[in-house]
Amino acid sequence: MLKKILVSTLIVVMSLSLASCSEVLPSNQLVVNVLNVGQGDCIYIQLPNDETMLIDAGEHTHSQDIINFIQGTGIRTLNYVIATHPHSDHIGGMAAVIDAFDVKNVYMPKIAHTTVTFERLLDTIDAKGLSIQTARAGKILFDYGTLKAEIIAPNKDKYEDLNNYSAVILLTYGSKKFLFMGDAEKEIEAEILSKGDISADVIKIGHHGSHTSTTQNFINAVNPSIAIISVGQDNKYGHPSAAVLSTLEKASIDIWRTDETGTILIKSDGETITHAMPH
Repeated sequence: MLKKILVSTLIVVMSLSLASCSEVLPSNQLVVNVLNVGQGDCIYIQLPNDETMLIDAGEHTHSQDIINFIQGTGIRTLNYVIATHPHSDHIGGMAAVIDAFDVKNVYMPKIAHTTVTFERLLDTIDAKGLSIQTARAGKILFDYGTLKAEIIAPNKDKYEDLNNYSAVILLTYGSKKFLFMGDAEKEIEAEILSKGDISADVIKIGHHGSHTSTTQNFINAVNPSIAIISVGQDNKYGHPSAAVLSTLEKASIDIWRTDETGTILIKSDGETITHAMPH
């Protein structure tokens, strides 16, 4: 059940089908589009300075839908493309997307994978004449004063689980903060907590709502008003877990899921977070 929260900031999320909700924005507006790509992640962000970010690109089967959505916003250039980690449900569609747009910057964690999907992505990046910048804690993607994006994980060179190499991104616009967790698990959450303040208004929950992520301590520290779960309908993994949903519900956090509502759009002017009206 979706809970209503009394907060000083009005939060409304419009969720519509992927094919119909692209939006051409006025200036000074930020829109976070969490695209419905089934059991995967794809987050397309329209920045208020007319630049764009893409965090992951779902499985290959969703690549054309992603391309169509982005083109529907009038965009031909992706300024910042981040592949959080090499699993196919995050990078499967990225080669096709990179091939379809003028890409300025590509960020990936320093971890190799032996899959055809990963190799295809590397080949496409190379063919476009792009270089890969390492996604690691401390990397600033951009800093325009009131608009900033930084990578806050991974922090180490070696992890046992590939999910923990996930590039975790904190996006700040004015007084509002958005936290994108990739598939980062409890180990990474603990690392992030050790650094101090990690509060955010909106969090994209790690690992599709799996029990491997989203500890009570972490959610308490982030203290978001809204949590987004990118997850496939009736997926074989049982995501999101009942434990994670319980953690979020007990904290009176609004929960929005792509499997229930489709693509999710959140708009901000840096002071408020409101709904994004699609054309």
